[in-house]
Amino acid sequence: MKNRILNLFFFLGLDIVFAELSLIISYLLLNDKLAFNAGLSIENFTYLSWPFAVMFSLYIFKIYNTIWQHYNFMALLHFLPATAMSVAVTMIAEYALYSRHLGYKFFISAFCLINLFLISYRLVFNEVYTRIKRKLSNKNQGQISLEPGNVMLIGAGSAGETVIKEFARRKGYQKSKIKCVIDDNLSLKGNYISGVKVVGDRNSIISYAEKYDIKTIIFAIPNCPQAERTKILNICQKTDCDLKIVPSVCKMYSESELSSLSSAIRNVEIEDLLGRDVIDVNSDTNLEYLENKVVLVTGGGGTIGSELCRQIATHNPKSIIILDIYENSAYEIQNELKYTFPDLKLYTLIGSVRDSKRLDYVFKTYKPNIVFHAAAHKHVPLMEESPNETVKNNIFGTLKTAECADRYGCEKMVLISTDKAVNPTNIMGASKRICEMIVQTYNNRSKTEFVAVRFGNVLGSNGSVIPLFKEQIKHGGPVTVTDPNIIRYFMTIPEAVSLVLQAGENAKGGEIFVLDMGNPVKILDLAENLIKLSGFTPYKDINIVFTGLRPGEKLYEELLMSEEGLTETDNNLIYIGKPIAIEEEELYKSLDKMKAAMYDESADVRKLVKEIVPTYSPNL
Repeated sequence: MKNRILNLFFFLGLDIVFAELSLIISYLLLNDKLAFNAGLSIENFTYLSWPFAVMFSLYIFKIYNTIWQHYNFMALLHFLPATAMSVAVTMIAEYALYSRHLGYKFFISAFCLINLFLISYRLVFNEVYTRIKRKLSNKNQGQISLEPGNVMLIGAGSAGETVIKEFARRKGYQKSKIKCVIDDNLSLKGNYISGVKVVGDRNSIISYAEKYDIKTIIFAIPNCPQAERTKILNICQKTDCDLKIVPSVCKMYSESELSSLSSAIRNVEIEDLLGRDVIDVNSDTNLEYLENKVVLVTGGGGTIGSELCRQIATHNPKSIIILDIYENSAYEIQNELKYTFPDLKLYTLIGSVRDSKRLDYVFKTYKPNIVFHAAAHKHVPLMEESPNETVKNNIFGTLKTAECADRYGCEKMVLISTDKAVNPTNIMGASKRICEMIVQTYNNRSKTEFVAVRFGNVLGSNGSVIPLFKEQIKHGGPVTVTDPNIIRYFMTIPEAVSLVLQAGENAKGGEIFVLDMGNPVKILDLAENLIKLSGFTPYKDINIVFTGLRPGEKLYEELLMSEEGLTETDNNLIYIGKPIAIEEEELYKSLDKMKAAMYDESADVRKLVKEIVPTYSPNL
């Protein structure tokens, strides 16, 4: 506020000086110098009234409300009606008070001069400010690391032009030179963008990479559809060039990076090669149901649970309760949230959803309104070796959480499920199918709204294939893929959490929400792309070994059981599976038998699971 007042007085002072100067110069241009020195009363009046008329008019037209660093052409045009108003006010006052007048030529001259002075000095200040800021930006902001050598630019639009200009003015890029531009608009072929020639479309990438000995390719089409981006980047990967990418314009705005585009350029990530746009299902949703609510996240320290906490914290909850059995991950997300949201009321509790008394205490003490149940064992091969533990944690952990949500009158409970629950071949997927059945049946008997959210593999989550591949590449390989034909649906962590939060918003009770995740991806393609992105050649620098399907693993995953069908929601990327009729009495009789058997390590709980989930096909 203090700086704003100082700036205002600074500009007021300069405007007064230039207003007087415009009068003096006009008088000297149109009158004799001796007459000027005589100091006639009419001129004295004009000298006194004119600056105040100018300041008053600039105030009326909100010139002083404009942030001077952001002056543009349209903002400067406001000076013309403002100064015209000041001229009119001064002339009217002069004609009303005096019989002798300075004349319209005098005021036309003053009008032209005052606009010239006021606009010019603001433009000068703006340019000086921009240059200083740019120099500081060059010193303080990092720039991308490029191999010395020639660069190919993909995209002849405004982003590409900005990259070329950045390269020209930054000393750090003197060892790198943009040699050519690629663009699919064939009408641009042969034209020059800031001195660099557009040589052809995407089909020319490989040939011109060889012709110009290109070391780095920069993809500079920020808003290119993901499917097209993937196709172009796949062509680029057939070269030995290092790949860089300009992020979307909206992301640059959010990171305040538009002032230095080259520092916003990043390495191509595996997400760029998934072949579909990242889905923001919450873009038009306020998620008001989270505001001023106590929200419990079980498994709050895990990949999904911690991201849930981050996103929930942005929607003004009354408090967040993190419940996790693993204290290290709970501690990490606790510290992150305390730093990012210092005013957030946060409770970090250690405990297991298998512990009935602990759960009861948490619900009774903290009285959560909304529960996101993310706690679960999820590693398929490990769970195949420990099926009883899967049943204890996933099935009965969910049952105990649902019981508490019902007993203590929670508004909603959202279960995190998986595509592996559809026609499962492993105990983890089958356990999650039973969890879905539990929340659907509880929805029928409780005032609490119970809902399940089903999605595919999450990129970057603990235990997912990408971190495994990266670790294997780091050690020189080989990269292990179970089968050359295995495919999976993939989504990013924010996408998965967005779906969960959207489900809570749309829940009527009993639904299974599913996200349209586009086409599945071959794991082999992911492995090859990741090796290339790491700067190696698949099968040459880093070998890929096929190890065979692991216990409980299948070649492909499904998102819905055939009986469920699909119903669209208001968001055409989110679907609802129609609840399947469940014999509740039979379900809970089977659960009682399972509860008695799961503590007997010699008991085969898979047979009991199959009684509940007929589509479960274990290798018994």
